[in-house]
Amino acid sequence: MSRLLLVQTSPRGTTSVSRSITDRLVSEWQTANPRGQIVVRDLAESALPNVTAPWLAAYFTPPEAHTADMKAQLALSDALVQELLDADELLISTPVYNYNIPASLKAWVDHIVRKGLTLGFDGSGLVKGKKATVVIASGGVYGEGSPIADRNIAPQYMRLILNVIGITDVSILHGEGAKSVDMGEATMEEFVERHAGPLKQVSAA
Repeated sequence: MSRLLLVQTSPRGTTSVSRSITDRLVSEWQTANPRGQIVVRDLAESALPNVTAPWLAAYFTPPEAHTADMKAQLALSDALVQELLDADELLISTPVYNYNIPASLKAWVDHIVRKGLTLGFDGSGLVKGKKATVVIASGGVYGEGSPIADRNIAPQYMRLILNVIGITDVSILHGEGAKSVDMGEATMEEFVERHAGPLKQVSAA
């Protein structure tokens, strides 16, 4: 049975472009995997704590020397890592804030990039044999000839992080110009349908 880990980020609910695109992709995944399981980690509903000094102290202490408090500091991070390791596929859905990912998703990244668990002590990625899809919705358009093409940081960063932990089969679906929905220039349905082709390509990849 295939298991999909879905990491949602946008706090906008049904008005979120990234969530609407992702809903379409999840529906296609369910059709292709009728017996599959979806594990949802919604960072808008349950915000993750940022890394703190006690967390770092626990992180840099060998596991065999962990105190009860250190184990408690890393318990949530351990659970997030296990969710990732247990999944066959990973689907991350996020808007772009100021050219990069939201702080909530960065917090998730900080919790799952763990030496000895997802990252080898030699710097090699330990999360092998998984496929990841990153759905990004941005108000800006960053394509060829765009005056802000050099600011297209979010997809580059997410691909980098996933590659670092060993996930090299990464598809990026970037819904650029999503502000057209907020400005009434396109309906949500029209915007999602405009990306139906790329969605199907990603699903079949």
